[in-house]
Amino acid sequence: MRNTDLDQKNRCEVTILLPAYNEEGVIGTTIQTLRELYPDFEILVVDDGSTDNTMKEAMDAGANVWPHPYNIGNGAAIKSGLRCAQGEWVVMMDADGQHQPEDVARLLEHKNRYDMVVGARGRESETSLHRDFANCIYNWFASYVTMFKVEDLTSGFRLVRAEVARKFIYLLPNTFSYPSTITMAYLRSGRTVKYVQIATKKRVGKSKIRLLQDGAKFLLIITKVATLFAPMRVFLPLSGLLMLSGLFWYIYTYITTQRFTNMSALLFSTSVIVFMMGLVSEQISQMRYDRVQE
Repeated sequence: MRNTDLDQKNRCEVTILLPAYNEEGVIGTTIQTLRELYPDFEILVVDDGSTDNTMKEAMDAGANVWPHPYNIGNGAAIKSGLRCAQGEWVVMMDADGQHQPEDVARLLEHKNRYDMVVGARGRESETSLHRDFANCIYNWFASYVTMFKVEDLTSGFRLVRAEVARKFIYLLPNTFSYPSTITMAYLRSGRTVKYVQIATKKRVGKSKIRLLQDGAKFLLIITKVATLFAPMRVFLPLSGLLMLSGLFWYIYTYITTQRFTNMSALLFSTSVIVFMMGLVSEQISQMRYDRVQE
């Protein structure tokens, strides 16, 4: 559903994409500010099955709106937005008031040099302590897997070229973990990523993320994403740990009982099995990337 007075016959340069779910209290103000700052940009809101007046507020503020008939997920809204975006470049940002519209220009400064530009939340951002701690763990793990310093794996504020991002849509989940997936997909396929320090505000309204349930789920997703894009970075250390454990246990039992035990045999054989699983997973991962056209 689009506002007819804003429908564009020709492709614009930039689309600002806002996935929204029950954000009636802030989305109108956000859109108005964006339109004042960037009058030539398309403002596209994907309403992910909101049960309040989010869609009406967005349309009244002058945005193009693409509605989902029911709530699917933040990642699904991003995928719909990437398919519908008219701009050559797409700026993805949250609709809950955390991201400052003025920072869009800071991302666009790097668009001709990098494939993806990400707004990394700095220390001055209004974020909770437990989320900062969790993000540090996620960033460290992602940096290890990708061999690139990931400064903010879960940031939803990023700039991509629409044509390139659409090639990775089939990899993206329907949940909040789409930022981590697309970041690791870009890095794994040799795309360039730039981080720009930003300061975020405290979100307006209640967060959709539940600390314990979604935190554990997200950690599992991060692990799955790691094995999806760089399996040997996960399987190889585990295989090496099992091999060393078997070796140390063999030395210990040989010194104390002068024999080779079943536990040593189990650890050695498991190490080889895990290593072979890593090799097979690496080949499957490479086949998946063959689907992405260059």
